[in-house]
Amino acid sequence: MKKSACWTIALLLGLYLLVPLVLGRQLYLMSLIVSALILGGIALAWALLGNLGGMVSFGHAAFFGVGAYVSALLTLRLGWPVLPSMLLGGVGAAVASLAMLPALRLKGPYFALAILAYSQIFRILATEWRGLTGGAGGLSSIPPLPRVAGFDLSGKVGAYLVILTVVLLFVALYRRLRDSDHGLALKAMHESEDATRVVGVNSAGLKAGMLLISAAMTGIVGAFNAHTINFLEPDYAFDGSWTIIPVIAAIFGGYRSIAGPLLGAAVVYLADQLLFKSLLPIGHEIMLGALLALMIIVSPGGLLPLLAGLRRRRRDQEAVHVEA
Repeated sequence: MKKSACWTIALLLGLYLLVPLVLGRQLYLMSLIVSALILGGIALAWALLGNLGGMVSFGHAAFFGVGAYVSALLTLRLGWPVLPSMLLGGVGAAVASLAMLPALRLKGPYFALAILAYSQIFRILATEWRGLTGGAGGLSSIPPLPRVAGFDLSGKVGAYLVILTVVLLFVALYRRLRDSDHGLALKAMHESEDATRVVGVNSAGLKAGMLLISAAMTGIVGAFNAHTINFLEPDYAFDGSWTIIPVIAAIFGGYRSIAGPLLGAAVVYLADQLLFKSLLPIGHEIMLGALLALMIIVSPGGLLPLLAGLRRRRRDQEAVHVEA
């Protein structure tokens, strides 16, 4: 068995068995881990759009909110099961992203601002469409995660296992896309979109596909969140923090990699909740911004490339000592 496969198996065993066994009774800490995974899932979706699609988005809160409302309404109004409704929340977010396709003609900050505008439009629609969404009063008593094979997924450990599985599936999808022919075409498109268009690559279609996939991923995470907090209102569902914090996490961890956004979400969110809030209860976000600025100065590529560089340097030093 390859060494990488052994490490993967060990990591999965640790995540699925060791974490629940060691931390399962620490309800507050488990809730923080679940929240970090939620942000990590959004950060991964954002990084997929930015790294493969070459598009920077400031509007992923739109997909998060749409996914949350679709799943909540399906379970509340139609009595649908929670887990299929979560998947349809992702479908709903992907459908909503179709309205943003005209913005694909824009590039750089113009695309980012256009997506941000769409996010505000969806928030206003959710507020004004009272007959469907409940308006500013929101939706309450949203069904929790179900009991499966006698195991209650609505508990902290159950919610952790669900969101962990969702995020790992996102990782597998991201890797498959990156290593596919489409991923190769997207990488070439980043170098020269005009050149790839000349050789027959449908750049507009590839970018649209990345937008739909990123939206679906974010919508599923939003749906999961709705069924864990059991309440939803527009200002919460479409809050800008569902975009800003994942963006910070992705950049901090290294959005050019797959593991970077997840590592960044864990470090940024847990540091903010366990350390920064205790040091500065009001305005602790300032310390979060300072942490990101420091990382950009020290390692523009993020935390993961920084750790990889330190590991290589240590290996080189050990090799020098051995030769000496």
